[in-house]
Amino acid sequence: MKIKIGLTLISIFLVLIVSACGDSDSETSGESDGGETYTLKLGTALTEGDPIYDGLVEFSDAVNERTDGNVTVEIFGSGSLGEDNDIVEQAKTGANVAVLVDSGRLADMVPELGILSAPYVVDNFDEANKVAQSDLFKEWSDKLAEEHGLQILSFNWYQGERHMLTNEPIETPADLEGLTIRTIGAPIALQTMEALGMSPSGMAWTEVYPGLQQGVIDAADAQHPATYGANLHEVVDYITKTRHFQLITGVITGAGWMEDIPEEYQNIIYEEAQKHGEQASKKTEESLEEYEQMMIDEGVTVKEVDVEEFKALTDSVYSEFDGYQELREEINNILGK
Repeated sequence: MKIKIGLTLISIFLVLIVSACGDSDSETSGESDGGETYTLKLGTALTEGDPIYDGLVEFSDAVNERTDGNVTVEIFGSGSLGEDNDIVEQAKTGANVAVLVDSGRLADMVPELGILSAPYVVDNFDEANKVAQSDLFKEWSDKLAEEHGLQILSFNWYQGERHMLTNEPIETPADLEGLTIRTIGAPIALQTMEALGMSPSGMAWTEVYPGLQQGVIDAADAQHPATYGANLHEVVDYITKTRHFQLITGVITGAGWMEDIPEEYQNIIYEEAQKHGEQASKKTEESLEEYEQMMIDEGVTVKEVDVEEFKALTDSVYSEFDGYQELREEINNILGK
């Protein structure tokens, strides 16, 4: 009798172990009637309703449909998957994560990529996209994959022009002198703000609203859809259209994760990321005036300024980064300038 009870307990124990092992595998791959399945968790600081966020959802739906449900892309908005830099580090290790990220954050690994986050390097989405589709950009992308284990799925997700958000009117660059600003956490962005006489502050995007509300920071910079999505128009009086960055971003995942899935699925992911990035970017462009008007209607003053004055001050930024003067010339050649 004791032997039978002992064998029964052992059997139950083994079943529990097998079940636990099965659960640990389910996040990255599993089995379905159609074969092995894969899940990719994609993080972004953007919120539902933003054209780019909605484009990511459409990208996810398209991948799911074309792979018969064998590849699932789960979208995590409002920074709920974690900080961008943390997700990038996880992706390097082969984790099933991806992130929508600007090129400046990748410049620590491939310095050339940071040029796309430089001030006034391009004037609109079409120019930024032309660079992102060039052979020059492909060289940088290949280097990122081969040397750092990060794969760019597409880099044509345009979020708009970034402007200054303040509680004091800005007429000239002199009005920015001494202000503490939250900006993109990339060396080129930080250097740009310093060139404008500001003090950049490291702060998560989710902390910008209370930071402005409580006076921890004096200013922030953002594109209209993100400003409205985070309700920052509630805690600033002025949006000054400096257009200092054209924010083009890309979906980045681990090169190892991509290599581990069937080539057929890889191709689908690349194709849909490219297609939906362009579609979402066009919707972003079309939405900018609407977002601006909504914020004006809710009490914000939107100001136009002489961009050339700001551009002249930020020209010095290029000399602070090795090779950026030459890279700007190469980009101008690509754009036919």
